Amino acid sequence: MSANQPSVNGRAYPNGNPELGYNPPGVRNTDSAIPLHRDRPVAHDYACDGPAPGSLSFRWTYGSNVAAKNRDPRVQVVQYNEDTFVLRQNVCVHWEAPFTYLLFGNKGALLIDVGATAAADHYPLRQTVDAIIARWGKARGRSRVPLTIAMTSGEDVAQNQGLVQFAGRPDTTIVPKPLELMKRYYGLQNSWPSGTGRIDLGDRVIEVIPSPGTHKDGVTFYDPYCDFLFTGDLLFPGKINIGNDRDFVTSLDRLKAFASTNSVKWVLGGHIEMMFVPGKYYPRFFTYKPYERVLEMVPALIDEALKYAREVQGKDMMLIRPDFVLFNGVSPDQRTTVWPDGVPNINAFRPF
Repeated sequence: MSANQPSVNGRAYPNGNPELGYNPPGVRNTDSAIPLHRDRPVAHDYACDGPAPGSLSFRWTYGSNVAAKNRDPRVQVVQYNEDTFVLRQNVCVHWEAPFTYLLFGNKGALLIDVGATAAADHYPLRQTVDAIIARWGKARGRSRVPLTIAMTSGEDVAQNQGLVQFAGRPDTTIVPKPLELMKRYYGLQNSWPSGTGRIDLGDRVIEVIPSPGTHKDGVTFYDPYCDFLFTGDLLFPGKINIGNDRDFVTSLDRLKAFASTNSVKWVLGGHIEMMFVPGKYYPRFFTYKPYERVLEMVPALIDEALKYAREVQGKDMMLIRPDFVLFNGVSPDQRTTVWPDGVPNINAFRPF
């Protein structure tokens, strides 16, 4: 419902009429595409108390023992709510199976990260994003939806390869990959890494938080509408390869402070590598991962990651926790025979 559309009793509701059955209390923006006759594009009011509703209650596709025989979609698309989409690259297209996120506001869209494969015939990211934007624009009565593409790290080859698919795309702004140019784009050239930047999508303003540590150009994005932190490689349920342990600790400390003053529902990283049993993870190059942990992480895991990041700082070691594994100064294939206290040692199922 548009901001000026009256309800049945003459009052105006910016985010949907609560007296209608499809707008239960606390739910926003659920009736925006219902009116069949409009004289202007639909506009949403993204200012709200608490996180916007949505659901990630489903299972991600998990690959095949023989990757060439896999017939799942090359890009899995899940609509969290009508303005927020989560996309995942098929694990049989690339074993890291990175996540990308597509967010919409009243003036445009933001694509966070672009996956691990450049070839559009193997990984049709642009085709998928274009289709989502076209459908979303039609529902909103918008013929033009500018797109901004930003990355949690321009260095991360698992999150920047799909960028070539968007070269020359109309109405598209790509945040530069080189660190100094990226700082300038966000207005952070004089305040990196302590400052913050902004991406205004039209009443939905995404905050950009510098977070180097796994990559020197790492950034985290905060969406105050869904209350999500998009952390890329900095914090995710998997094997976290620390590039600079001092920066890693500082960035986690910064995110902890940020989460203490801002509502955070979930931390959403760039990958899943952990199994659903505590502390167990899939090795590199696996294309069959039937027992994955869920993507979303509770904000308390920022505190836990910070605690153990301080423990590994200055040491060449790996450290296993139930929801992630830290690798500092050692190979991502490092093994250990010492199982940490506080982590149940449960044998994971062996897929066949």
